[in-house]
Amino acid sequence: MNSFLIVRLGSLGDIVHAIPFAAALRARFEHARIDWMVDPRYTDLVDLVDGIDRRIAVDPRHPSGGPKRAPLLRTLRELRRERYDAAFDLQGLVKSAVLARAAGARRVVGFPRRHLREPLARVLYSVAPDPGHAAHVIYKNLALLAAVGFEDRRVRFPLRIPASPTVESVVHRFAPDGFVLINPGAAWPNKRWPAACFGAVAAAIRATYGLRSLVLWGPGEKPLAHEVADAAAGAAEVSPPTNIPELTGIARAARLMLSGDTGPMHLAAAVGTPLVTLFGPTRPERNGPWALYDEALSRVDHCACVYERRCRRDVPCIQDIGVEEVLAAVARRLSVHG
Repeated sequence: MNSFLIVRLGSLGDIVHAIPFAAALRARFEHARIDWMVDPRYTDLVDLVDGIDRRIAVDPRHPSGGPKRAPLLRTLRELRRERYDAAFDLQGLVKSAVLARAAGARRVVGFPRRHLREPLARVLYSVAPDPGHAAHVIYKNLALLAAVGFEDRRVRFPLRIPASPTVESVVHRFAPDGFVLINPGAAWPNKRWPAACFGAVAAAIRATYGLRSLVLWGPGEKPLAHEVADAAAGAAEVSPPTNIPELTGIARAARLMLSGDTGPMHLAAAVGTPLVTLFGPTRPERNGPWALYDEALSRVDHCACVYERRCRRDVPCIQDIGVEEVLAAVARRLSVHG
């Protein structure tokens, strides 16, 4: 029986983008063992992925272990006993390549040097299939399947989303018309669109379509969510606290999501939520939605800090996107199904 290890520690959106790779591997090797090494913060997401035999919580920042994770050296010793046929490093960093190599797989598979954030990682790979001209990170990941002898470009997200009182409460509250999700937060400051603009869009959506909005928030973002709701003048309310499975269920029930380039947006894309997305320092063709009708409004061509966390301008380029431009994208996305 074949056995494989996927190494993709984080972040939330990047783990979402790795799920089609896991799905393709499972479809090709129905009886194989497939394990996933992941940051403890995202084990709840990997637990939702159908076809993963075991998720292994590893945090190189805390090698002595802690909540939800065993000591790193003990974990690696256990993994070496599995004798994986291949370990796939989908992260492309030196630390992830070291972990993939330390797991003792017969082969370690990663990206060619020009596709790596840290090119030094290449020396730790046995083989590095070339993704060619693939733009989106999902297709770059799928290109690594060539190392085990097949090709599969289907984008599938086999997620098992459990029932939740939180999700049921949200759906019931907004029935029968449904709701729009607004996700104003982002880890990078230059990925954030102004709260007042989100609020103005929510108010216009309520006036035009009769749909109210639910404003998501993560750690440290609740004041921002309230700022958006206040700016919406009664057209939006703040979401209850959610974990990753609850967030996924709420996103699946939404009529539309408006978001920057963040993990919750990628989760929503994975469950087929219609999207209007806002991009500043990152490229939508690499990180953005992939569904045919989803909208991506971008200012990356005018950005001075592409893939940098901090903007070099006084006003981040994402703020050049106007409310009316977003509303036009909302109208286009709501006018089609799929």
